[in-house]
Amino acid sequence: MNHKIKMVVFDMAGTTVDENNLVYKILLNTLLDEGFECSLDLVLALGAGKEKRNAIVDVLKEIGEILTEDEIDNLFQLFLINLNKAYHFLDVKPQKGAEDLFKYLKESNKLVVLNTGYNAEIATLLLTKLNWEVGNQIDALITASDVTIGRPKPDMIFLAMNQFDITNADEVAKIGDSIIDIEEGFNAGCGLVVGITTGAHTYSQLVSAKPDIIVSSLLELKLLL
Repeated sequence: MNHKIKMVVFDMAGTTVDENNLVYKILLNTLLDEGFECSLDLVLALGAGKEKRNAIVDVLKEIGEILTEDEIDNLFQLFLINLNKAYHFLDVKPQKGAEDLFKYLKESNKLVVLNTGYNAEIATLLLTKLNWEVGNQIDALITASDVTIGRPKPDMIFLAMNQFDITNADEVAKIGDSIIDIEEGFNAGCGLVVGITTGAHTYSQLVSAKPDIIVSSLLELKLLL
């Protein structure tokens, strides 16, 4: 067991939540429906882990589309409406081993925090569908709504640290399925930064971000944490 780690910060979709990349498929379909030509691979490459308005901006920029702020806001709101509808009907499941790992960490007196590029409304909806509660399975939920600047800036991790009076980021581990998760962990100075291949980015994509280690299952983390 890694005794120096006091807090483990997990991404949600693709890392601890199994929703089969639905968020990125909805983002893609929203863009296609509005006449923008792009692919799921592009959306995954540029959008994974990001605050979703920024993800839309980055995808549009890549395909040479420059929109006004109002046009981007309208597109983002349409995406949120589509995503909310989809999640209300989706059978959301925990990633394999997530709940066992949470229990193990809490029994080991390590804090379990979820952070996400989702806004608070969507993230809370997912928690409800999973029957996860702050104070029970997890100790905190930090969303893109809670900070001014999202990933890869470390503000969400710093906010979680502040909530629990952790001043040394070396005592924090960050786990995520996207390059931007890994960048966030390094930008925060986390003592352990782990990529996982259960979500948006492939092993080779994660390798490019140079995490401390890459795993294929949450259950592998028991040995690291």
